[in-house]
Amino acid sequence: MDRSPASLPHPVTSTASAGLVVNAGPTLPPLAFFKLAAFDMDSTLIGIECIDEIATLAGKGQEVAAITEAAMRGEISDFKDSLRRRLALLAGTPASVLDRVLAERLTFNPGARELCAAMKAAGLKLVLVSGGFTFFTRYVAAELGMDFVRSNELEIVDSVLTGRLVMQDWGDICDGEQKRLMLRDCCARIGCSTEQAMAVGDGANDLPMMGAAGLSVAYHAKPRVREQAMVAINEGGLDRLLEVVRP
Repeated sequence: MDRSPASLPHPVTSTASAGLVVNAGPTLPPLAFFKLAAFDMDSTLIGIECIDEIATLAGKGQEVAAITEAAMRGEISDFKDSLRRRLALLAGTPASVLDRVLAERLTFNPGARELCAAMKAAGLKLVLVSGGFTFFTRYVAAELGMDFVRSNELEIVDSVLTGRLVMQDWGDICDGEQKRLMLRDCCARIGCSTEQAMAVGDGANDLPMMGAAGLSVAYHAKPRVREQAMVAINEGGLDRLLEVVRP
């Protein structure tokens, strides 16, 4: 990652306690030190990978899940390519499947609501930046009080998924680089430095934004992400971050 915890206002040490690993000092700055927090969605704020759930209901679960897992582990380095390959498998799927995933399968991860509420109370702006889809990010953002959102828009024609994405003003695929740019842009918009931002994620495509943030947090993450994060929550809920970054 391109940022060291040495830039934070404390010495660098490593501690570990009951599934909570801190590689950025014995005491981190209080929550109020930070002005912005950027979150991944799938498997971070929510307990599913939406594209895998769509694929399962479409009868393409195994093929899509295999590509998703390889991409999250970093074995497929080009996220855009992996996403296009997965979406192509979903061409022809009725758009009503999205409603079923939202109603039947989407659940928030433990502590997500509590952590976001604590951050909002401390005055932080919240960013949802996802390689997933706007159909789901709109719901999650509304539930958690997100201030900024960026994600991919599924193309739907005649109530059927085409297997493609809609071009937006920033591009068509929100990959790791777009996540990094979104974090930086949101910091600029609210007038804070990236040192005052934290980034929370679980997969390889979250590493660019985690590297750009003053504090990086891995949540039940892939090994490569856990190793590079300043804080790794390996057991328990997202609100365990409040044990080391106190309100």
